[in-house]
Amino acid sequence: MSAILVVDDDPDILKLISMRLGAAGHSVHTVQSAEAALAAMAASRPQLVVTDLKMDGMNGLALFEEIHRQAPTLPVIILTAHGTIPDAVTATRRGVFAFLPKPFDGKQLLEQVEQALRLSGTPAAANAADAGWRSEFTTQNPRMEDILRQAQLVAQSDVSVLIRGPSGSGKEMLARAVHRAGRRAERPFIAVNCAAIPENLLESELFGHRKGSFSGATYDHKGLFLAADGGTIFLDEIGDMPLALQAKLLRVLQDHEVRPVGSTHTIPVDVRIISATHRDIESLMQSAQFREDLYYRLNVVSLSLPPLAERREDIVPLALRLLKSVAARYAKDVQAFAPEALELLLAAPWPGNVRQLINVIEQVVALCGTGIVPASLVRQALQEEPSGLASLEEARRCFERDYLVRILRITGGNVTQAAKIAQRNRTEFYKLLERHKLEPKLFKPVRA
Repeated sequence: MSAILVVDDDPDILKLISMRLGAAGHSVHTVQSAEAALAAMAASRPQLVVTDLKMDGMNGLALFEEIHRQAPTLPVIILTAHGTIPDAVTATRRGVFAFLPKPFDGKQLLEQVEQALRLSGTPAAANAADAGWRSEFTTQNPRMEDILRQAQLVAQSDVSVLIRGPSGSGKEMLARAVHRAGRRAERPFIAVNCAAIPENLLESELFGHRKGSFSGATYDHKGLFLAADGGTIFLDEIGDMPLALQAKLLRVLQDHEVRPVGSTHTIPVDVRIISATHRDIESLMQSAQFREDLYYRLNVVSLSLPPLAERREDIVPLALRLLKSVAARYAKDVQAFAPEALELLLAAPWPGNVRQLINVIEQVVALCGTGIVPASLVRQALQEEPSGLASLEEARRCFERDYLVRILRITGGNVTQAAKIAQRNRTEFYKLLERHKLEPKLFKPVRA
């Protein structure tokens, strides 16, 4: 079932479109303004947007521009009774998926919707098995959903992918997801940490060597590129690769063949290359520590993972999933966190990102002697007093709406809890939500 957001200031049109799309098996959410649409997207990211062009306030093209800024791969279909050929040309040149006039033909609308979902990597008849490629990810964060959508799209080709993100943010997990979502899923996936292998051994590890080619080479070694033939090789911390080896990697990318150390012959190889780094590659190029030509070969598509602190709504679901997995592995009857423990997890700064969260859960499960993890164990595992969520006054100076969205996500749309966190009474808090056109019900967990 695909989630579709429909935007129109005419309630009759909204009802008609909702009925047609609902009858086709889609989940439809309707709003009557572009501003309300952006608020709905802050709560839950749809897989397609169908919007009117002429509306009071922000029009359909302005809404598209904002959607495109937030989620470049999210398809948008524009409907209008005021359509002209120049409007359509402008819209499609900007990246609007389709432009349909009112009164619209129901069959044509459904065809465009199915095509948009298909081409955006969101099959209309998706099922649980289709999501196996992203099974390692637990997220309710719209930004992460956009990254996973892009990952699924890029997986359908063999272009090189560069994954950026801070240490511990899940770059190898994302690389595995891209591999599983593509045609090479049944072939090998081999991960290499370029910073962990000594420079004098890295070339041999990657490209292989012949017996006797150097001291200690007592047998032929085919190397990791040939071991990954037909599949994917993941080059983690590519920014730490020595310059001399960068030139040889560039040759492999250009010629699709490797030459083992000590050999005079090359061997054809068919691999997809996904690389990752937490370093600033652009700065490395400026200081001549990274080859510009190699960078453009590796960076055909770039995916950037956010730090865990920027996706706090994922902390509790991730922690609960990890708790269940680690407890089962240790054969311990640890079932939940105390409320105070969850508050500590939510407020922690998480400099080590998801990897740090995994380590914290491992530690608290190992040390927990009861079925409920107490706050004291979490505090000990964090090794520092966590910084609390900002007050509403402090947040307003930065971005009041983002603050409201964050606490609504954390509380699952519970206004009483959200108002308590914001240190405001319910009446005042509702006024703040109304000012930013945020509906608490949009943040409530979806029940199966």
